[in-house]
Amino acid sequence: MSGSRILVVDDEADITELISLYMEREGYLVRATDNGEDAVALAASFRPDLIILDIQLKHMDGFDVCKQVRSVSDVPILFVSCKNDDTDIIHGLTVGGDDYMTKPFSPSQLVARVKAHLRRQTVNDRRRAADEVLRFDRLVIDLPGRTVHVGGKEVFLSTKEFELLVRLAKSPNRAFALDDLYTIVWGHDSMGDTRTLMVHVSNLRKKIEPDPANPTYIVTVRGVGYKFSIKEGSPHV
Repeated sequence: MSGSRILVVDDEADITELISLYMEREGYLVRATDNGEDAVALAASFRPDLIILDIQLKHMDGFDVCKQVRSVSDVPILFVSCKNDDTDIIHGLTVGGDDYMTKPFSPSQLVARVKAHLRRQTVNDRRRAADEVLRFDRLVIDLPGRTVHVGGKEVFLSTKEFELLVRLAKSPNRAFALDDLYTIVWGHDSMGDTRTLMVHVSNLRKKIEPDPANPTYIVTVRGVGYKFSIKEGSPHV
């Protein structure tokens, strides 16, 4: 986590200098400001991995800074304040803060808190990254890129074909009733019937199955509908 970017926001110069010193000793890249407006701007331009945020600031208090940052980012926000009233602590966490420390505090304890939040954020980022790509043997589904590869070659799906495949692949081996699957992908207000769904399944099989007549991924569940089938132990993320 060395090299992580830390934004320190505090209107007390001595505290800002102390926090920055300890963060830099850990190998973090630090930017600091003493007012709320600059804090919001730096959150966007500096793109910190964690924000250490005081409540009492110039131009805009820490609560408002937190709300503005949280509207566009899930970066960990650690409040530090001389206010130790439960109301302030609860409010800080309610508007989007991840943690709260009251002044005076031990710099080493602050470092430990920062490390814990960065470690947790790293784990969460890895989980999100894993969730964005679904892998099933020869079949790879890239969710943010909205691409599908079979045997290393990209296949082109329509919007509904892609949504249908993702819905099935995210719940492997779960049987979906025709009506339920149609409603999930097309919505309650869509006009049509399950024949539309069956046509899309047929098209999908032609594009992703080695043998569309004998599908191994999208299989029919008699009397129910369809499921995305994977064998136990098959590689998938």
